[in-house]
Amino acid sequence: MAIELPVLVEAVRGMTVESRHRGSVVAVDSSGALAVELGDAEHMVFPRSAIKPIQAALVMAETGAAQAFDVSDQELALACSSHSGEVVHVLAVREWLLRLGYRPWNLECGAHDPVDPDALHELYRAQGKAGPEHNNCSGKHAAFLTICRNRGVAPEGYLAPDHPVQAEVCRAMADMCEVDLARADLGIDGCGVPSIAMPLHALALGMARLADPSRLPRARAEACGGIVKAMAAHPVMVAGTKRFGAALLTAGRGRFVSKTGAEGVYCAAWPERKLGIAVKVEDGAGRAAEVVIAHILRKLGALDDEGWAALGGCQNPAIKNWAGTDVGDIRASGELDGLRLD
Repeated sequence: MAIELPVLVEAVRGMTVESRHRGSVVAVDSSGALAVELGDAEHMVFPRSAIKPIQAALVMAETGAAQAFDVSDQELALACSSHSGEVVHVLAVREWLLRLGYRPWNLECGAHDPVDPDALHELYRAQGKAGPEHNNCSGKHAAFLTICRNRGVAPEGYLAPDHPVQAEVCRAMADMCEVDLARADLGIDGCGVPSIAMPLHALALGMARLADPSRLPRARAEACGGIVKAMAAHPVMVAGTKRFGAALLTAGRGRFVSKTGAEGVYCAAWPERKLGIAVKVEDGAGRAAEVVIAHILRKLGALDDEGWAALGGCQNPAIKNWAGTDVGDIRASGELDGLRLD
């Protein structure tokens, strides 16, 4: 029988709850021990972009590909990103590819307009056209191409599940999250990359091992440490100048790293407590996932008073009408009030 998940977020207009978002929250430590469960820890999810630090950056770093091609911390953060397509992101991807001897057309992620409205308007004013480098996943795909170059593997078809790079990437995700690849459902993400379905607690475990890699082989542990450092140091490269993801990373001041995924997924890795946190909003609402992850990090103690204040209200975003008047807000429900760590 399906579990009725708790309401985690409410959208309130006037004095009336207009919409409700149900979901699950899980926190585990690096041994896999459950620290927090609200909803269903067994809820099957596709991690989507939330798993990019493991999916792309980890393999690139642990195999020596990043070092071989002088991948900077900014580029390592970009490999974990779902970026806004701003100039800083697009130029970084182009320069990275040039160093590899590739061009944007070698990216197989497809093209879409920049997510950032200012970047989109500037592109249109210049009569430009979005290319694959504008895709929010282009940093991850540049990482795949870096692995291709380091392995001496032809880049064509690098997204196929049986391509050597994707086979290696899937094994790394399965190892970090303890997912049986032989039994897992393999889907295809929006950018064409294979995506492994897993229980929510498995996704949290992958984040916990990113936070506390002490049980991992040396090369993988060092790679995890470098990824956390890069994400914490370069929030804009992970998301964008006006994005909640960058604001949350900045507010954390290096205490944790976090990453959004499509369809209401959000994750965090908290090294101080050796915890991984995973959120899934049942209806796929990203606005709800953002509210939940902020409040969870606050309730558990990862976000202190200074960090909470630095979010500037985006942890409870206002609902505005077209004239810009506040007419309501999106707020955490009382279900989150009792969450604590021992």
